[in-house]
Amino acid sequence: MRKKALTRPGNSTLSLIKRRQFLQCLGGGGASLLLSVVGHPVSANSRQNGNTELNPNSIPLQNFEFETVRVNAQGRINARARQIAQYFVENLGNGVTLEMVAIPGGAFIMGSPESELGRSADESPQYHVTLKPFFMGKYEITQAQYQAIMGNNPAIFKGENRPVEQVSWDDAVEFCKKLSNITGRNYRLPSEAEWEYACRAGTNTPFHFGETITAELVNYDASQTYASAPQGQFRQQTTPVGSFPANAFGLYDMHGNVLEWCQDTWHENYHGAPVDGSAWINENDNLIGVLRGGFLSFSPVDCRSAARYSYYRDERVNYFGFRVVCDGEEARTTES
Repeated sequence: MRKKALTRPGNSTLSLIKRRQFLQCLGGGGASLLLSVVGHPVSANSRQNGNTELNPNSIPLQNFEFETVRVNAQGRINARARQIAQYFVENLGNGVTLEMVAIPGGAFIMGSPESELGRSADESPQYHVTLKPFFMGKYEITQAQYQAIMGNNPAIFKGENRPVEQVSWDDAVEFCKKLSNITGRNYRLPSEAEWEYACRAGTNTPFHFGETITAELVNYDASQTYASAPQGQFRQQTTPVGSFPANAFGLYDMHGNVLEWCQDTWHENYHGAPVDGSAWINENDNLIGVLRGGFLSFSPVDCRSAARYSYYRDERVNYFGFRVVCDGEEARTTES
């Protein structure tokens, strides 16, 4: 059985409870469908130089540079590229900041093709989604950031720059509310569509790096393999955010490290899902939430861009974390 700690479609409530008990015992530890970002090719040459402002709050944006890599099915890096993205910084006090990266609006194909190794039925059917621009945390919320806003640090794997874990969906939503009150901006969890769009960053491969991942690129259980990549180090603990290369949008740790809560309630497949990137909420069945991204003890197949997981929203587990978004449709760019 694959090392999944979370529920899949078709599991009964009894199965959910058994999975919960299993978690407590664990302890710490389309065929080539093209994806396009409409009007925003993802490359260093396509980024605008100069100042950008987010209206109506007139937040000046800064540029930052980073390197992306691509790998082949054997996990060997076969391309490197310098990229430029834009972001703004929130000051949370006591030297703690939050970096929010501008994610361009665009369209993509959500879900996985039937040919993708390790896919599940809950990643179907693939469908087109069109999203407005938004901002997303460059990193998973760290323990220092959580402490600054919430006044406590529930994490098992301590470290100011490691991602916070042991966080329920309710905790993450409360964090967003408090952050919004402090900053005057509307912070929230990403929708599932926003999360996958941001993770893929213009790619349609199983991982934003390419056909596979390796322990040099992601924190996961690298004793297990995907495609033709070799085995690697299984770290068995979280790593500081930003320890591995970013994707083409300038986001780090979208695969592995800790699972990330989304706004949505759980649905067994994508039949009837919103096509505008908004969260899919079932108010009559809101006990079960959605997590994305995989975590440090997951196999590579469970860290794919399309992989989805469900669990009780009120549960605190030592690999449940999150990152935040805020709306950015009013963003405009002016060249220097």
